[in-house]
Amino acid sequence: MTLTMKPGQGTHRATTKRAVVEIVVPVYNEAADLEASVRRLTGYLAHELPYRYRVTIADNASTDDTLAIAGRLAAELDGVGVVHLAAKGRGRALKQVWLASDADVVAYMDVDLSTDLAALLPLLAPLVSGHSDVAIGSRLATGSRVVRGPKREFISRCYNLMLRGALQVSFSDAQCGFKAMRSDVARRLLPLVQDTNWFFDTELLVLAQRAGLRIHEVPVDWVDDPGTTVDIAVTATEDLRGVWRLMKGLTRGDIPIAVVRAELARPALPAAAAPQGLLGQMLRFGAVGVASTLAYFVLYVLLRLGLDAQAANLTALALTAVANTAANRVFTFGVRGNDGLFGHHVVGLVAFVVALGLTSGSLALLHLLAADASRLVEVLVLGAANAVATAVRFLALKLAMGRSRAPDVVARDSARCSRPDASNVTEREQRPTGG
Repeated sequence: MTLTMKPGQGTHRATTKRAVVEIVVPVYNEAADLEASVRRLTGYLAHELPYRYRVTIADNASTDDTLAIAGRLAAELDGVGVVHLAAKGRGRALKQVWLASDADVVAYMDVDLSTDLAALLPLLAPLVSGHSDVAIGSRLATGSRVVRGPKREFISRCYNLMLRGALQVSFSDAQCGFKAMRSDVARRLLPLVQDTNWFFDTELLVLAQRAGLRIHEVPVDWVDDPGTTVDIAVTATEDLRGVWRLMKGLTRGDIPIAVVRAELARPALPAAAAPQGLLGQMLRFGAVGVASTLAYFVLYVLLRLGLDAQAANLTALALTAVANTAANRVFTFGVRGNDGLFGHHVVGLVAFVVALGLTSGSLALLHLLAADASRLVEVLVLGAANAVATAVRFLALKLAMGRSRAPDVVARDSARCSRPDASNVTEREQRPTGG
């Protein structure tokens, strides 16, 4: 199979055989590492992958010699092609190449090959067989082995915890640069993805889950690239904006995910019954509160090592507030799915503001009265303030979530579970498995 790049025509290729898998390597100014990585990748694929493959280097507006090196590799190596985009953005590059692909499965990996390639076949096989729709490498799944600094590890875990709370995701790692999906799914899902940069991965996975698709996770061996040029602060800000945009869009119905669900989703499972009784709710709320309070104190103590008291309090409180609202939706009030999700987190945000005012005010008063107060005294004062904030949170969430389990909502849930247009996995076209 020979793949070529035609100058000025980003996605034109010449092929002799249709690939089962197309692996995209998005690059921007990677002249130093590109050749070694691509040769290592193609060498592995030639000996270990049982499917016909294509490797596409997606250059998104590099200003160094990346494009020239990619062109030379495409001319020398069988099964390698190049796509050039005039605008930056990893998400933009993946979306363009994946939508233009004629392969059965599309995938991508970072050019630094931080993820051990031994995880590639377990990533692709469930998609080629038709068992799953999307597959991701996970650095946080049981069995993964990861080498990276404590700062990046902490940020990654906090981000994925926030996703679980704010968007009710079930996958463990949104950001690992090692993902694949079936092409028929990509053609339906990608037009709904708006982000063109680093939040692309998260947005794609959230929409896939909301569409009822099966997401397969593969534990990976992963070694951090110390030379990465990703700006953590800028990326984190973009991610937070993306999470807020998704929450609003899904709640308002601006994202037509229901159409994709009707065409591609696997049959839904019946919703669980809502917990009954005020006493039971209070006990469950108390258990969630204890867990979130412990998490809050642990985060506060850890963050206090590098931040002042107010900054550490704000960060720890924000993270645990999102997780607390999400846990109470499910365990305390029996609310599952998307009904009222945005409104519940707004109520949780209001409760967070109240809690922030109580805790920050108590800290300010403590430091005014005793400037040299110990960390133990700080924690005790914050504990008392959090107890008052907890009572406010329970009353606010009970009022908000009680409305979400109204009979008409339960009826809609049941109707969705029995809807006749949901796709059945046994009726799906099975993908070729041959190489």
